[in-house]
Amino acid sequence: MTDSFREGSLEAPTRHPIDWKSPEFLSQESLDRELHRVFDICHGCRRCVNLCTAFPKLFDLIDEGTTGELDGVAKERWGEVVDLCYLCDMCFMTKCPYVPPHPWALDFPHLMLRAKAVKFKKQGARFRDRMLTSTDALGKLAAIPVVAQAVNAVNHNGPARRAMEKMLGIHARRDLPDYAARTFRAKALARTDFPVLDGERTPGKVAVFSTCYVNYNEPGIGHDLLALLAHNDIPTVLARQEGCCGMPKLELGDLDSVERLMQKNIPVLATLVREGYAILTPVPSCTLMFKQELPLLFPDREDVALVARAMFDPFEYFVLRHKDGLMKADFKRPLGKVSYHIPCHSRVQNVGQKTREALSMVPGTTLTTVERCAGHDGTFGVKVESFDASMKIGRPVFRSMQQPDPDFISSDCPIAGRHIMQGIREQGGSRAEKAHPLTLLRMAYGLE
Repeated sequence: MTDSFREGSLEAPTRHPIDWKSPEFLSQESLDRELHRVFDICHGCRRCVNLCTAFPKLFDLIDEGTTGELDGVAKERWGEVVDLCYLCDMCFMTKCPYVPPHPWALDFPHLMLRAKAVKFKKQGARFRDRMLTSTDALGKLAAIPVVAQAVNAVNHNGPARRAMEKMLGIHARRDLPDYAARTFRAKALARTDFPVLDGERTPGKVAVFSTCYVNYNEPGIGHDLLALLAHNDIPTVLARQEGCCGMPKLELGDLDSVERLMQKNIPVLATLVREGYAILTPVPSCTLMFKQELPLLFPDREDVALVARAMFDPFEYFVLRHKDGLMKADFKRPLGKVSYHIPCHSRVQNVGQKTREALSMVPGTTLTTVERCAGHDGTFGVKVESFDASMKIGRPVFRSMQQPDPDFISSDCPIAGRHIMQGIREQGGSRAEKAHPLTLLRMAYGLE
């Protein structure tokens, strides 16, 4: 083993920009060579076999092939592995010993992204997938009160859901979130009547990027965040306009749509950053999109890098404020036993367990932390062909979350939280109530 080999395997993982506009990126021949190289290395290692269903699928294809090696698997079947990757990034961040700066330079998730992009360019996507990833367009339509009522009624109607499964491929058993009759942005007011107290580690004023999910489906999470910021005397505004962060389109491989959404969001957010605001997003996938994926996709854009540096997970921000002595600790209510799930897209931000740290400050609170993929992962857990796999991946999480007989089930990812509660219910149920960590912290402060 050479010194460079050994040193590369011990250094922190680094990611390289994605040259997605180069002809080489979209070349099927070039892609196939890289897929062969990476799949062959993964076959020899198999360390990631327990992370998701993509790796077991790859290893099963090889083991059941004609030679027991990758050359015994038809290239036409490699796409089965690609389709099962939902870009959680956990293999890159926690398992793979061959990520850059290792000389082999494996980045399995971004290779899967490339394969998805090549497929999208050549074949497009089925109507269901285009619809599910157009979260902002769906939300705007469902924001019309009569439409919201109709959509919610269909989503809770058994025969209608079975028909939806046949026509669209959306699994009839999947719990789908309701659409709010009034969006978060329509109700929220800008708050500017507090002193600006800059901390050593954080700006003293915040702009909230609400995200499609909070805006259209669970606006209460956004209002919880506003209440917490107000209680801690942090001036807060909403981004003047916002579109989807682009993560659903990224997972589809539709990078042109990702670019269009970037061009809509980044100029607005960059202006706020230049005015001294921190940017907070209450959904981990959206935070990760701005922190990591957009800077790698658009490495030459200064405004993208500017926004990435100012982007915070809410609890990352709160813990840093606490370290600067600027976060109030006047808690009024214990939270009892909380089973807290850390989503994959929180873990790969490399900021530590900030939500757990913040909730642990509340007296009379016992936290059980589950650090494992719950299996929903964007649109993966909604589709008829992957619903069962999503529930299988989540079973260890469902068991671990209900074992302490908690008062609350909580996850930073509201979609994962909903998925976990469905899994627990199907395993026999629990007395626990589902509550987002922002909701729990608001309850602890006793805020109306």
